Amino acid sequence: MISCIALDDEPLALTVIEEFCKKTKVLRLEKMFTDTAAAARHLRKFPVDLIFLDIQMPSQNGMQFYAQHGAGKMVIFTTAFSEYAVEGFNINAVDYLLKPFSFSRFEQAVNKDNEYYQYTHSSDNSNHHFLFVRAEYSLVKIPCSEIEYIETLDDYLKIHLVGKKPVLTKMNLKNMMSKLNANEFIRIHRSYIIPMSKILSVRNKTVQLADIELPIGLKHEEEFFRRFMNP
Repeated sequence: MISCIALDDEPLALTVIEEFCKKTKVLRLEKMFTDTAAAARHLRKFPVDLIFLDIQMPSQNGMQFYAQHGAGKMVIFTTAFSEYAVEGFNINAVDYLLKPFSFSRFEQAVNKDNEYYQYTHSSDNSNHHFLFVRAEYSLVKIPCSEIEYIETLDDYLKIHLVGKKPVLTKMNLKNMMSKLNANEFIRIHRSYIIPMSKILSVRNKTVQLADIELPIGLKHEEEFFRRFMNP
């Protein structure tokens, strides 16, 4: 079970969260708060895995509260103002719920949270058949089998997917490789990572994938051909 608290200055909003938590099989709602100081005191004594956190509150902004008291905890922001989603993305929210939200939308956020919880508590994330990246103001789950190739764009990575629009996330290739199964993916260039299974052919120093040809960099040439010739 994922332990959680809820913090919102509107009692009705807390009642909704309480009722929705009861309907799930993975959440244990330990306490609800309308006051940020009381919530902070509780967290110091009783750490939890997840916080449902309203953003606009009279005593303290939810973003500020999380920055001070949310270290190591997952957070799902609840807000009546969609513009706060960008801020939620910037401080690594699992998801954000725009009020009023339905149970199905709540359940979607909780399922994502649960999957991410299992992912982060696994001893070896590289063996998962999916990965989580931060994009579109929240966490996005990407099946590794759908990755065609990954390219770097300054401080961002563009993850090209088979039959879907690319996903843009703020990360570098080195960090991305640490999330991927090293037996299935390889870095072929300072700008590209590819899945070995998606290679159609290799000609000279160029890899042919389904819809694109990518260069093999000099620094990565020896390792690439060693693996390509000895699968």
